[in-house]
Amino acid sequence: CDRPKVASAESPVTAKMAAMATINEHAPSEVLKGLARHLNSLNEDNKSTRKRALESIKKETVDKGLSSDVLQEVFAALLKPLLRCLSDPMERCRETAIETLTEFIKCVPKPEESLPYLMPCLAQRFGEKDILEPAEELRLSAIEMLSLTVTVCGKHLAPYLTEMINILQRTIVDPFADVKRESCRCTVNFAQCVPELFHLQAESLVKPLMLTIAHQHSRVRVSAIEATGAVIQHGSGKNVDDVLSHLAQRLFDDSPQVRKAVAAVVGGWLLHLRDRYSYFHKLIPLLLSTINDEIPEIRLFATDLWRDVGLQWEKENEDDLKDKMDFLLLTPPHYPAGVVRPGLGCRELVVRNLGKLVPAIAHDITDWLMATRIKTSQLLCVLLLHAEDHSTQHLQPLLATLYRACANSEKEVVSNCLAAAKLLGTFVPPPVFLKLQLEDVTAPYSSSHPWAPLMVLAAVLSGCSKPLLRPHLQQIADTLCQPEVCQEYQQVMYLEQLLACVDALQHQCESDCGSVSLQLLQVVVTVQSLSTEPQLSQKAVESTQLLCKVQGLDSVMSLYRQHMGSLLDWLSASVNCWTSYSPQSLQLQVIVMQSGAVIGEFVSQLMPLLYSCLQPNRDVEMRMRTFTTLAKLLMDANNTLDSQGHFQDESEKLVCDILLPNLVWHAGRTARASRLAALSCLLALFLPCVQMMNMEEKLRPPLFSALEDDSQMSRVMACRSFSTILRCIGSNLQPETLNKIYPELLKRLDDSSEEVRAVALQTLDLWMSSLTKDYNPELFAPHLQLIFQQLLLNLDDPDCSVQENVLEVLKRSCSIHPALLQREVESVRDKHRSPAYCEQLLQHIRTVYRSLQHGAVHYHAAT
Repeated sequence: CDRPKVASAESPVTAKMAAMATINEHAPSEVLKGLARHLNSLNEDNKSTRKRALESIKKETVDKGLSSDVLQEVFAALLKPLLRCLSDPMERCRETAIETLTEFIKCVPKPEESLPYLMPCLAQRFGEKDILEPAEELRLSAIEMLSLTVTVCGKHLAPYLTEMINILQRTIVDPFADVKRESCRCTVNFAQCVPELFHLQAESLVKPLMLTIAHQHSRVRVSAIEATGAVIQHGSGKNVDDVLSHLAQRLFDDSPQVRKAVAAVVGGWLLHLRDRYSYFHKLIPLLLSTINDEIPEIRLFATDLWRDVGLQWEKENEDDLKDKMDFLLLTPPHYPAGVVRPGLGCRELVVRNLGKLVPAIAHDITDWLMATRIKTSQLLCVLLLHAEDHSTQHLQPLLATLYRACANSEKEVVSNCLAAAKLLGTFVPPPVFLKLQLEDVTAPYSSSHPWAPLMVLAAVLSGCSKPLLRPHLQQIADTLCQPEVCQEYQQVMYLEQLLACVDALQHQCESDCGSVSLQLLQVVVTVQSLSTEPQLSQKAVESTQLLCKVQGLDSVMSLYRQHMGSLLDWLSASVNCWTSYSPQSLQLQVIVMQSGAVIGEFVSQLMPLLYSCLQPNRDVEMRMRTFTTLAKLLMDANNTLDSQGHFQDESEKLVCDILLPNLVWHAGRTARASRLAALSCLLALFLPCVQMMNMEEKLRPPLFSALEDDSQMSRVMACRSFSTILRCIGSNLQPETLNKIYPELLKRLDDSSEEVRAVALQTLDLWMSSLTKDYNPELFAPHLQLIFQQLLLNLDDPDCSVQENVLEVLKRSCSIHPALLQREVESVRDKHRSPAYCEQLLQHIRTVYRSLQHGAVHYHAAT
């Protein structure tokens, strides 16, 4: 009683099923009978009638849920009327017809039976030169129907290859973006369904796809790229070159999905294209370019694809790679840190195609588009990482490419190329790259960008290992310090790259640089002497400090003490040829100013160098530059020239052999400037009193001449020089010598320059303070009378400050010969515009008289 009941043959359920089977046997005919009236209505002129008829047909067939077998027969009967409706003038009728056809194709078990009528109709309406369907939404629906047909019919579409190609040719370039996308998807499906025939006419789809691949909608571009991949994959293989340039442009697309689609298509070709070995050198750059994409997801995707390509190539060429697989799997000892080494297959693919890739890289790296240059420079890094030491055989074109790229104005391009150059230093043996690069450094390929070889050399050196680079230090340093290398150009960029080469050697070789310390210091000194930029000068100072550090020296002065003799010999070798354009005078300035107290240890070696530079017949500008350096040294002689107390032995020779010849008067502005520079050095020079006494007679004539010079500053300095002489040895001078000095000073009291007059007055005050008991006032009264008369004339000067200064000088000098001064004052008292000053002076003279009458000591005016 617990068993389920089973219906008997005569049960109501069985009877109902039998009745339905009987009805179904006659269902197609019954359905068609019910549709007869609607089919007749399709020929009516009234568009509403046709519309209702189509809607009724759809309602009575596909919407009613009839069985597939019934629908198959009904579809066969309705196919032609429905296809005729695709040309109906009313858009709604055409839309309903397409919807009905789509539903039939989706539901019937044998949709391929409709192809003999469906495909010619679609080809006529959508595959002609002018598409007959004006509504873009209906064109989309029709293409969706075609895609469905391709999906459900598959290989049965083979006989309709021409019709399909004609339709796709037109719809791929349809103005409506969604139609383009659907057409591209349909192309992919069709190519996969009939691969054995598709290649016959695949070529005709290339041009429409290339017109669509740059569409403004990114989704359309993705679909076009995918369709291109399928067309080439299942095509004849003759159109790869036609599409590569378009795909390469898509690598710069703003949409990540587009770039990822390019990687997927190119990776698929590298894996599955029948003739892929012929196109490796063209496809590899496209895939490797996406390895450096800014989106991590795309980078990982491209890396995985590339790894698969390499592994597949390894399997296909296992016999050729057997030795390398056994012995070359270990990572090189000096491999870049933090970089995953590519697989053997990937490396071999690049190595075998590098010869074809290098010319293309050289061409594109100077492209007019910045994005192309950046992509190419990134690709170059990837290729060199794969090529490793095999890049040696392509070194010369690679270096030429890097030189041109480093002259680029785009910083990212230069940065990538320097990274590539560093890889060359890592993998290429130093003897190989130095043979080429040192020649390029000595004779740059471009006069407009002479610093490019130095920039590349610095990067290559920074990538080279210390043990390999050590034996070549001398060769590199000797080349860098050659005059045609370190002194030929003065561009800031060139000097920066010189420093970069020096710093690269120091960072790579460290203490080993001691053997070439002199050459590196010469380069740094040259850079600092030619630099006009404060930042570059600071870099040179830092490079000098680094040179001290790698050698374990405590200061820059220690470095200069180590090399000062060699440096001065280096400069002395060419001193006779120096001109205003020679950098050696600037180098001399840097050396003597930076060495500090060390230069005092080499005074005897320095003086012949200065003597040769400062001869009157040498270049004026060069002399002026050297005089300026000398003046700075003399102003701080205790910490420079005289730091060891040896300069006094050379000072007299300095005055006689250098300064005095330059004080001789010659016509012209340049000669005047030279005299002024010599006066500046003379004024800065401190001589002991003994030497001053010995040289006073030699100094007096050129200083008298300088007092008459056209240059105001020369006259000022000449007066100050006499002040120095009088202050130092004035009391030791003979009266005859003193009497030769004051007339020249009195002339300067009438000078056109107020500054000269003021300094001359101060010097005259010192002159009178220098008079001792040996100077007999009565014997030399005419000289004193002339001095008093000239001073009294200047006491009447319009400038009150001058009057005050003259009055003070007269007061201090009245004790020399009070009576004479009193007579002179009384003789001009009534003629002065300021008699009050005369009264003050007379009162002061009377005071001096009283002091003398009461036995006061002889009065001497103090300075």
